[in-house]
This record gives sequence, C-alpha cells and structure tokens, in this order.
Amino acid sequence: MTYVFDPLVPRPIDQPTEVPLGAPLSPEQLAALDEAKIFVGPADPADRPEWRARLRQWRADAHEQHSYHGRAYDRPEAAWAAGCHTVAQVWLWDELLYSFEERRFTPERFLADAHQRFGGLDAVVLWHAYPVIGLDDRNQWDFYRDVPGLRELVETFHSAGVRVFVDYNPWDVGTRRGDDDAAELSAVLADFGADGVFLDTLKKADPALVEQLERARPGVVLEGESKLPVERIEDHSASWAQFFADSPVPGVLRSHWYERRHMQHHVRRWHRDHTEELQSAWLNGVGVMVWEVVFGVWVGWSQRDAATMRRMVSVQRAAGELLREGEWTPLAPLTPEAEAAGVYASRWELGDWTLWTVVNRGDSDYLGPVVDGLVLDLFADGRVPARGISALLRVAEGAAEPPWLSQVATLPHDPDARFPHRLATRVVHKPTNGMPEDDAVVVPAGPYVLTVRYRGRETGMYQGAPYVDEWKPLPPRLHDARTLQRDGSLASPVAVGAAEVTNGQFAEFLAATGYQPAEPHRFLAHWVDGRPAAEDEPVTFVDLDDARAYCAWRGGRLPTEDEWQLAGETGGLRRGTPAVWNWTESEHSDGRTRFVMLKGGSDYRAEGSEWYVEGGRHAPDYSVKLLLPGLGLARGATVGFRCAWDVTR
Repeated sequence: MTYVFDPLVPRPIDQPTEVPLGAPLSPEQLAALDEAKIFVGPADPADRPEWRARLRQWRADAHEQHSYHGRAYDRPEAAWAAGCHTVAQVWLWDELLYSFEERRFTPERFLADAHQRFGGLDAVVLWHAYPVIGLDDRNQWDFYRDVPGLRELVETFHSAGVRVFVDYNPWDVGTRRGDDDAAELSAVLADFGADGVFLDTLKKADPALVEQLERARPGVVLEGESKLPVERIEDHSASWAQFFADSPVPGVLRSHWYERRHMQHHVRRWHRDHTEELQSAWLNGVGVMVWEVVFGVWVGWSQRDAATMRRMVSVQRAAGELLREGEWTPLAPLTPEAEAAGVYASRWELGDWTLWTVVNRGDSDYLGPVVDGLVLDLFADGRVPARGISALLRVAEGAAEPPWLSQVATLPHDPDARFPHRLATRVVHKPTNGMPEDDAVVVPAGPYVLTVRYRGRETGMYQGAPYVDEWKPLPPRLHDARTLQRDGSLASPVAVGAAEVTNGQFAEFLAATGYQPAEPHRFLAHWVDGRPAAEDEPVTFVDLDDARAYCAWRGGRLPTEDEWQLAGETGGLRRGTPAVWNWTESEHSDGRTRFVMLKGGSDYRAEGSEWYVEGGRHAPDYSVKLLLPGLGLARGATVGFRCAWDVTR
C-alpha cells in the first residue's frame, strides 16, 4: 500500500506560515495571514524588527476587517480563561480519578498527582462518552446525566480552584434522540455547573449555539479542537493548538497575537516528546493540554517534560498580568553567543519590570550570557538547560521587585526524557470445578494460535499506542480493518456454554442466592417490578461482576476471549434473540485504564458516524476493546454473557 502522506511528518496544513518581508503587506497577503496557525520566525536576526512590524500591521488590519471589539473577553465570569495555562483531558474512569475498588471518584488523588508532576492544573475536560458510545442507544447526554455524583465531582474541582469543561460531540446523531443539541448542552452546563465546553471535532461553534450557551451559563468558555477562524476569536475564549508545527526559529501563534487574552493549548496527543509544544507555549505566553490517557491508551509524559511544565506554570501564574498586558517582543534580541547556541526568547515589559521567557532548542546546556546587563535567574539554574526553558527578570534601578516574585518556585530542570511505559495486566480468573451444561462446546487442551480481527480505533488493543509520534492519524491509518495474532495453551479442556444466559435463568439465580450487586446502579434496568418481560432473551444490563457471580453459582466462570473464539470457530455457539455482545474474562488494567474484550456483536448498530463503537453481528474472530466505566455504567442493553467450565475429568 502506498500512503499519500508520511504520518511522522507534519502535513502541509500543520505547517507554519511565512510572513512576507521587504514591503508593507498587500491586502492579499494580509488575508492569507488570516489562515495561519503559527507565523514563521525568521532565521536572520536582522529581519526580526521588520517581521514584528509586519505582525503588528496584520493585527491592526485584521481587527479593522473583522470589526473586533473584544467584549467577550470583558465578561468577568470568563476572565479565568486568560490564565488557564494547564488543562488536562481526563477520561471520567481514569483510575487516578476513579477507584473501581471503592466505587467512588478520587479527585484528591488525581489532583495530588497533577500537583506533584505538573505543578497543578487550571482546568480539566471531563471526557465521558467516546470511545464507548454506540455500544447501545445511550446518547452523549446520557453518559453525563447517568453518572452518580458527577455534580459533586465538579464542585470538588471548583473547591480546588480547577475549572471544568464538558465535552460536546456534534457527530452523535445516531443514538437515542432527545431535545436538540443546543438545549441538551445548555441543560448539561446548568445541571453540573461546568465552566466551559470543549467542541470535539469542531473549530468553532455556530453563533446561535454560542448565544444559547451564554444564556444558560453566563461567561461560558468555548474551546474548539483546531485552528479557530480569526473572526471567531471574538466569541471563543480559548482554542486548541492541536498538531501545530513550529518553525526552526520559534514563531508566533496567530490567535494569541490577535488577542492576548485568548488562551491556546498546545497538544500533540500521540507524541512522546513535548519539547516543541512547551517551548512554543512558553514563548507565546499560552498553555498546554496534558493528555496522558488518550481514549484508553497510555501516552504518559517524561520526567523532563513534566518538570518543564512545573517551571512554566510557576512563572505564568505569578506573572499573568505581565504576560497579558505587558509589551510583548517575540524573538527579542539576545547575545550573539546565545543566538548561535539555539537560544531564543520573548521579552515582556510592564512598568519597572522586564521578563524574558527563554528556550534552548539545542541538545547541550547553554552556560553563557543570554542578554546584556544584570538579570535575575528566576529558576537559579545559571544556565539554559538543553531542550529546556529559563526565566530572566530585570527590575529597573531603584524600583521595587514585583510582588509576585515570591510566588515563583526555583524548580529544577530534569533531563530524563525517557518514555514512562506502562503494561496492561490481565485479571487472572480462578479455576472452576462445576459441571458444564450438557450442550457446552468443549475446546481441547493444548497450544493454540488465533487470528483476531478488529477495527483500528484510537483505543488500540492490548498493549501500547496505535500511533506513536504521529501527526493527526487519517485513513488509511484510522478505522481500518486490522488483524493481530494471539497464542497460548490451555492446561485442560474448557467447556463454553452454547447459549447466552437468559433473563429467566438469571432470575432463578437471584431467587436462589439473593444476590445484590455492590453497585446497584442500572442493574437489570430493563426488568419491571423485579421481573423480566422476556424470559428467553439474553440477560443484559449486567456488568462483569454480575456475570461472574452468576457463573460462579453455576460452578463456572466467564470464558476468556480466546476460549470464546476457539469455541465459536467450531460453529457450536448459538446466538440469542436479539443478538448481544458477550462479556469475556479479559479484564486488563495498566493502572490508569480498565478494559475488556467483547465478542459476538449485537443486532444494535448506531448509524451516522465513524466514531461509534461498531455494531452489528460479527464472526467469532472479531473483537472490540471496551473501556470499562464505573458506577454501573458498564451495564447496558446490548451486552450479555455465557459461562465456561474447566473440564478436569
């Protein structure tokens, strides 16, 4: 297969934009700069004064062309966004944020980790539905509203000084329909007291949506996923700088140059080296998205990058007024020695204080002078670390030091850039000693090799990331048909139930044992007055623990995904009506995400978006990786189970 792009190289649309020099910009050139993500930094220091002049010309022209007034940034309820330098995208069921053992949210643990490694967070995006939405007919709003204790979780974040974004998935058009999206999103904002909305897959929100959300939550902050059109900086207080490639000599972020109060967050979700994002954010006075668990895949930050983040936010939070209101000189003049070493800086001047935010693009520490004259090294490094940052402050002679200086911590640079790998480990099932059902399909003992088919989603499969250091994954690298090989050995024959457990059989189990789940939410939600309406249909609205409890009562257990496939490929497994996915004994955890492999497929299929879990019936060799939610949300209308038994005689 011939790819039309190299996934490890930025695409043309990711690249920064050259600023024409040599003459004032023409109307056509000014309009072209409206489309920039980053303005290229000129390599020759002699060109930089004119470059800065051309940037100022563009900004003045763009303000005039778009009748810019900035009133959205004057809203007192939204003023926090201009200082929101660090935001984390977090899956609601991240095992730092939720304890499956205690069955409760653990924001104190999540925030303590963020404080220790990143210097704390200014905001979180509570990610909720994708990549599990589409498994059944629950819509994106259900995946918020049906979470017990979510309002209290938001309040806990607020008490810690952390703002909360909810996520809007405009592509969710094929699940259960309720009110229109604007009304539903407005209600979610009001119900949970969220501060902002992340616009998944969108650059901008429709003006009518902006207006309605503002009525529902005055001061709401909207943040799109990619390059925000210049004219919409007016009503979107923040935007992602996602997959923005910088120039070799660091450039200027167009949206933040246009409006200094507009906060941008650099993010490259699949990258393991965040140096370029961090350095661009430091030079531009903006922020970074921390996203360590990307839809169930561990993409953790190195100690070096986390230390750089800690150092950045210590200054950015303390000197916020200077960064927003001071005179900003990008690519400020430095000593020739610093320039030759690949050291660059922005200069910020306000009253008696001048701050330089400094980066070292080189692979060696720079020990020489950065600027002429005496300056205070805020990190007390005495150097600009390789691939790191520095902060220098000059106070005018006879003037007082800034009152915020005491808030800046002299945090050390950490050179350890190794990727912090995690391995997902399987929950080991216990052997069984019960008698299998008479018609169970027996899989013989001994070694086996399986070919597993799956769809290439952002969730990956068992170990590692599906994309490493890739720019935006696109077809044929996304949602394509893939295979993997699994091999193992069965110590003894295994009998797999020929049919799924039915509602009637599960009712017998409840009557015989009095079973009560530790977490009752959504348990047998389709039953009426404690009884099923259709006893012969596969039981659903049961989670892994419910299924395990039933199978243990029958002297068995759940089959592993391999055992299920081996039995299915004999042709001996029957499907109930309606067909439902089957739980398997394949629970894994890497300490941050729990997942399981589903088998069989279901008759339900959500239509209208490629982002849904794929529905329909599937052959035995097909698997879907399902991220496990907590608090009963794993229970749904399209997942049932069958049991298995170890045959020991």
